[in-house]
Amino acid sequence: MKKINILIFIMLIFAFILTGCSGSKASGVTEGVKVNKEDLKIGFVHYSDPSDQGYTYTHDSSTWKMAAALGIDKSQIINKYNVPDTAEAATAFRELAEDGCQIIFSTSHGHEDYLLEVAFEYPNVVFCHFSGVKAASSGLSNVHNYFGDIAQVRYLSGVVAGLTTKTNKIGYVCAMDYTEVNNGLDAYYLGAKSVNPDIEVSATYLNKWYAPALEGQATKSLIDSGCDVISHHADSTAGAVTCQENGAFFIPYNSDMSSAAPNAVLTSVRWDTSSYLIMVVQNILDGTPSKIPADYTGTLENGMIYLADINYSLLDSDTAEKVKNAVADAAAGFENGTKHVFCGPLYNQSGKELVKAGEVYIEPKSSPTFGEVLQGIDIKK
Repeated sequence: MKKINILIFIMLIFAFILTGCSGSKASGVTEGVKVNKEDLKIGFVHYSDPSDQGYTYTHDSSTWKMAAALGIDKSQIINKYNVPDTAEAATAFRELAEDGCQIIFSTSHGHEDYLLEVAFEYPNVVFCHFSGVKAASSGLSNVHNYFGDIAQVRYLSGVVAGLTTKTNKIGYVCAMDYTEVNNGLDAYYLGAKSVNPDIEVSATYLNKWYAPALEGQATKSLIDSGCDVISHHADSTAGAVTCQENGAFFIPYNSDMSSAAPNAVLTSVRWDTSSYLIMVVQNILDGTPSKIPADYTGTLENGMIYLADINYSLLDSDTAEKVKNAVADAAAGFENGTKHVFCGPLYNQSGKELVKAGEVYIEPKSSPTFGEVLQGIDIKK
């Protein structure tokens, strides 16, 4: 009897070794094998939550737009909000994989290394990372990056600011000294300069992604220095509200903040990633994950990025006409490829040449890599 028990025990251990983790619910995707829609599970990992009314709010809106378009029930989507750029992200990815998600999206740049770590462990789960840059070089066929030519929209917003200002001083509130943030600041500056050579652009850094009180304080400081149009790369509506309270105009990022400041918001720099989500999820359902690009770039033409409708009622008729024509001309140039954001000569703050005269800097990947602050921008300490 004792020998039989020992034999059964050995067989159980052997079975456990063969199956890895017998309690795992992890599933995945196999090329050529379709996934039934009712069996689909989709995971999302976000740095913050939709209450920010900005970054995560926008990504979350695209999620539900995708679900409605494909007829996916809300119960099939698992969101993990407020996941910091730490090892907690790896835990979140593993939990989603173990819960049976065939595809997992992340929207924070700081999650990338943790995503790659977990993607290696779950080769049959598809991982898509917004704002990442390592998919193509990772050697992992189940990892994908997506972003967009948002610098083009930032440039357009600069055109709006450069033609609207009455003081020839405009401002920009930066969450962090980080490539994507600086890229947008540079494009805003270049857009404004293209229509107003006398423009002065000032910027300030918060060193926090989400800090409403600091955003409000930084915006007020820029207004006090003479800026009458301000944009930002931050997450809350604090800048919009501060501008309205102080008689300045505001151009928000990610969402339409006009409900918070109807007399201040001119337009907004926007994302709609739903078309990308739809494409990816449809390929999962069809069993064709190989059709998902390693790097995907959203454009004005495909609608992932766009400048929201301009509130011309806030402008006098002459300014409104100038803004309308200049934005239309620049947007058409971007769409047909005759216009570019980063045209030389361009120099950084210390005078180093970044782009030579007559040359154009083209982003090599979906996420921005042009991230040095340009000479001519005043950084407020």
